[in-house]
Amino acid sequence: MKKYHIYGIGNALVDMEIEVTADFLKSAKVEKGVMTLVDESRQVELLGKVDGKQHKRSCGGSAANTIIGAKQLGARAFYSCKVANDEPGDFYFNDLIENGVSTNLHGDRDSGTTGKCMVFVTPDADRTMNSFLGITENFSEKEIQWDDLKDSEYLYMEGYLVTSDTGRKAAVKARKFAKENGVKVALTFSDPGVVGFFKEGFKEMIGDGVDLLFCNEAEALSYTGSSDVATALRSLSEIAGQIVITQGPEGALLWDGEREIDIITRKVEAVDTNGAGDLFAGSFLYALTHGHKFSECGKFACACSSELVTRFGPRLASGVTTKIYKEMF
Repeated sequence: MKKYHIYGIGNALVDMEIEVTADFLKSAKVEKGVMTLVDESRQVELLGKVDGKQHKRSCGGSAANTIIGAKQLGARAFYSCKVANDEPGDFYFNDLIENGVSTNLHGDRDSGTTGKCMVFVTPDADRTMNSFLGITENFSEKEIQWDDLKDSEYLYMEGYLVTSDTGRKAAVKARKFAKENGVKVALTFSDPGVVGFFKEGFKEMIGDGVDLLFCNEAEALSYTGSSDVATALRSLSEIAGQIVITQGPEGALLWDGEREIDIITRKVEAVDTNGAGDLFAGSFLYALTHGHKFSECGKFACACSSELVTRFGPRLASGVTTKIYKEMF
């Protein structure tokens, strides 16, 4: 038995979620519905302008939310990331530990500024992110604990790493190392804008292929240049052994390596979609590493994400996903 079910690598960002109107985004010149990288001064400027309801902060980053979601279900999970020796870095480390996630952050940390992400949530439940990467932009192979990665069932790579030269190179090396040591590789595309702008970088990260690819419909279309999701799925099957394309309220389209599977999700009143894709991946990977069929993993992941979007925040309270799991299996 491997020490860890999932070993994640990705950006470490303290998430600050704020309810705003679409008019605010327009007046502040913030592009709606995507992740935009900003410098610290721009983030401070935006914080000075917002007057919407702010929710509690949390240790975030796409892969961190996925790893914590899997851990809440009982997965053995590790997260490699980079934060500074400042107060937000202390907060981030403590939040990971409180959630039971193993990490490389023990011991001394470099001087600098821990990354932060402003997550703007509009009344249509859409999420718009402005991220200042801070020290996580320097995430590199030095943050990876190779013995622990070798002793994991899956390597889970966050697509946002493609925006950093050192992060992308670390992901490339980690994928190669995982394949050489019998560790399956999962990748999430993370954001349609990032996919469109960094397509060549993603090709480098993917190399000769990954075992499992997570993406939403917009990301699938952006990467493949396809006009419909069915064509995109066929194109993506050339780079991934198995594929999950999330489709929001329509559910998900899966490729288990042999056949397409449509997953229909229950209809809910969404108030916040922040973290929905992250929890989908975490709950899917938990079910997959615990012996469930690919289609069952998709149904469970849809159920967890459907519950998440009915409330604010990128995570469900501990025990909620476990209850869903027990009801389904």
